[in-house]
Amino acid sequence: MTSDRPTNRGAVAGSLLIATIVLCAAIGLALGTLVGAAALLTIVGIFVGLGAGFALVYTRFRDL
Repeated sequence: MTSDRPTNRGAVAGSLLIATIVLCAAIGLALGTLVGAAALLTIVGIFVGLGAGFALVYTRFRDL
């Protein structure tokens, strides 16, 4: 039995999650550098990216 779905969907979902976390952490670092709280806002950015990444992967790959 063959599947018409691509076999690399798991890798794409994982890389999308990692990219979202890294992007949000970088935004947090940039904003934190401007206001003088780089470490704190980087950590906040990581957690925001984790939540946003899971939501993005869930909506895009609901049938995975």
